[in-house]
Amino acid sequence: MDHLFRHQFGKMVSILTRIFGLTHLETIEDAVQDTFVKAMLAWRDKMPDNPEAWLTHAAKNRTIDLFRKLNAEKSRISNFENGPNAIAINELFLEKEIEDSQLRMIFTACHPSLNPRDQIAFSLKTISGFSSKEIASALLLKEETIKKRLSRARKTIQSTAISFEIPQGKTLPLRLNIVLEVLYLIFNEGFHSNKKDILIRQELCGEAMRLSQMLLNNEYTNSSAAYALFALMCFHSARLKSKVNDNNELVDLKKQDRSQWHFPLVMLGDQAMHKAVGEHTVYSIYHYEAAIAAEHLQAKTFESTNWKKILMWYEQLYEIQPAPITLLNMAVIHLQLNDLKNTIKLLDQITPNELEQRAYLFHGTLAEYFQKSGNTQKAITHLNQALDLVKNKSEKQFLLKKKEEWNV
Repeated sequence: MDHLFRHQFGKMVSILTRIFGLTHLETIEDAVQDTFVKAMLAWRDKMPDNPEAWLTHAAKNRTIDLFRKLNAEKSRISNFENGPNAIAINELFLEKEIEDSQLRMIFTACHPSLNPRDQIAFSLKTISGFSSKEIASALLLKEETIKKRLSRARKTIQSTAISFEIPQGKTLPLRLNIVLEVLYLIFNEGFHSNKKDILIRQELCGEAMRLSQMLLNNEYTNSSAAYALFALMCFHSARLKSKVNDNNELVDLKKQDRSQWHFPLVMLGDQAMHKAVGEHTVYSIYHYEAAIAAEHLQAKTFESTNWKKILMWYEQLYEIQPAPITLLNMAVIHLQLNDLKNTIKLLDQITPNELEQRAYLFHGTLAEYFQKSGNTQKAITHLNQALDLVKNKSEKQFLLKKKEEWNV
C-alpha cells in the first residue's frame, strides 16, 4: 500500500497542478494527502479490486472539492461537474496525459531558478511522493532541513512565476541536463546509500528508473544522454542482489555470485545503449559510466575483467568531467593491474575532503596500496582512518574483516 500511495501521490499532484497551477501546490499536496487518508479508512476491511482506479476516481472528485476550497465560482464548479470542462479533466487522467503532467513536474522541480540543493528534495516529494522524513533519511539530513528546502522551493516557484511545462527550443537541452543529474543522484543514493543501516535502497533505484523511462517515452526528451543514463541504471540494478548477502553484509565485486546477476536487466540496458550511440553522438558522462558498468557485466569471472579497457573509459570520462572520485576509481584500476607507481601518483592528486561523505573510500584505497606494497603497518593506519569515517554498518563490517585478515 505504501508503494501504491507513493506512486499515486506524484501522479495526482502533477495532474492537479496542471489544472490549478503551481501557485496552489501546497494546497494540492494537502488535498492528495487527504485522499490517501480516506483511502486508508475505506480500505480497512478490504482493498478494492483496482486500487489505482479507486484513487484516480477519488482524485477526480477531489478536483471539485479543491475548486470550492479555492473559492471558485459556483457556476465554474457546475461546469466542471457537468459541462465540457468535465471532459477536459477526464482527458487529463488518461495515461498519456498523466505521464505528460509528471514530465512537466520533473522539469519544474529541476528548474535552474531553484537552489541545486533543493531540487532533489523537491523532486522526491512532488514527483515520487516521499515524505519529509524519508527524504531526510535518504539525504542524511535533518527533517527540519528538508522542510525548509521544500518550503524555499515552493516560494521560489511562486515568486519567479515558473511555468508548469516541458521547455522547448534552446532551453530544453540545458534543463534536460539538470533533470538527468537529479535522477542520477536519486539512483546513486539507492545503489550506494549513505544511510547508516541500509546499503541499498531499491525503492530509490526503481523510482529513478521509472522517471527515466518517462523521459524516454517522450519524443522531445529521449536524448542520447537519457538513454545512456537509463542503460547505466539497468546495468547497476542487474547486480543489486549480489551486493549484499543474507546477513546484510557487503560482498565485494571479486566475491559476488555472478549467477545472481539479473540478465534481463542487462539486455534492457544493452537495448538502451544501442539507442544512446549514433554517428553524431556527443558522449556524456553517462555514456562512459555505462560502458564501464557493461565491462564488469561482460566478464565471466573477476579475473577475466578487462581492466585496461575500463581504465581507458575512466580516462575519457575524466577528460570531459574532471572529478576526484574518477581519479580514485582510476587508482583502484591501477591497483588491479598491480601498477603501484601510477596508483600512488593518482592518489597524491586527491584531497580526501573533496570526496565529502565518501572520503573513507580514499583511505580504504590507500590502505590497499600499502598492503600491496608490503607495508602492513601503514595499511592498517589508513584502514583505521577509513573506519573512523565510514557511516554505513555493512561497509564498516567489511573493513573490520579486512583489518582482521591483515593483522594475522
